[in-house]
Amino acid sequence: MIPFNKPPYTGNEEQYVLAAMRSPKISGDGEFSRRCQTWFEEKLGCKKALLTPSCTHALEMAALLIDVQAGDEIIMPSYTFVSTANAFVLRGAKIVFVDIRPDTMNIDESLIEAAITSKTKAIVPVHYAGVACEMDAIMEIASRHQLFVIEDAAQGMMATYKGRPLGSIGHMGAFSFHETKNYTSGGEGGLLIINDERFVNRAEIIREKGTNRSQFFRGMVDKYSWVDIGSSYLPCDIQAAFLWGQLEKAEEINQNRLKLWNAYYEALLPLAIDGKITLPSIPEGCVQNAHMFYLKVSNLDERTLLLDSLKRCGVYSVFHYVPLHSAIAGPQFSRFHGEDRYTTKDSERLIRLPIWYGMQECEREQVVDSVLEFFA
Repeated sequence: MIPFNKPPYTGNEEQYVLAAMRSPKISGDGEFSRRCQTWFEEKLGCKKALLTPSCTHALEMAALLIDVQAGDEIIMPSYTFVSTANAFVLRGAKIVFVDIRPDTMNIDESLIEAAITSKTKAIVPVHYAGVACEMDAIMEIASRHQLFVIEDAAQGMMATYKGRPLGSIGHMGAFSFHETKNYTSGGEGGLLIINDERFVNRAEIIREKGTNRSQFFRGMVDKYSWVDIGSSYLPCDIQAAFLWGQLEKAEEINQNRLKLWNAYYEALLPLAIDGKITLPSIPEGCVQNAHMFYLKVSNLDERTLLLDSLKRCGVYSVFHYVPLHSAIAGPQFSRFHGEDRYTTKDSERLIRLPIWYGMQECEREQVVDSVLEFFA
């Protein structure tokens, strides 16, 4: 059976994890945490990079930093993971969903402005599959209406929009290092990057349970104390050590995945030309990171048949999000603004094919042959 995913592994993780375990600073912000955060600050060009236990925690920190209050409204796509919404619902916000673009499965930037009210606090674009949302338009809308922009770049590490790294364009960006992502910190993990200087100091405090502990360790205060709200958003250095083993080979991992993605695309292009499937679209100015390879079939029934057929061929393929507005909690915590033209329909058509760092050519060919066999 060809699995859907294998967590990335370079071979250096073990020695770094062992070094972290033997370090006197095994808790958060040890040597490997500093290495990783410096790498991200240089690579992403942000004001501050802070590792977190997960992307969920990074989004929760962002909600705290922009001071989301009960009754505030946050605009985002419904086609996303529940953490994108939950981070703001936990602060009492109402989520306002707008439809997606069928070409990228990203939020439709042309529908955002109509959803803005006097209660709107922020826009949360989700860069689906590591393909950028139309950030110029989103930032222009946010600027005119004095809104915050929090980029959910969970899938977007090493991808860019018009030359700028995803996550580095809005006020803040959140990333995931879950085992299904291009880079992992040992199963879970996340990152919050700060692009607006005014949030840097408070981000450190919130991350350290509401204390000025970071300032204490830098010698800025003679003792640290409780100064603000916060929580435990600090991962242990073992997670960072695992991640460092991958960041050293970040470009190698990226190129390997892109090679696999391009091979999938070329092999399945004849089906798209025949109108049997729809392949991913990469808009001009966007450089993707091959986080996933998906295709879209005609409808939900055909998707079910294809998934069953792939399973019989020894290929474990999966669909993705069920739109949040149609979930059990959807009506309680959110509303959908405008017409759902594509969110539900296209989510029911989408299938993700297996892809991972180090996937063998014979494995990829088995997946392709299984798809071709179904449509034949």
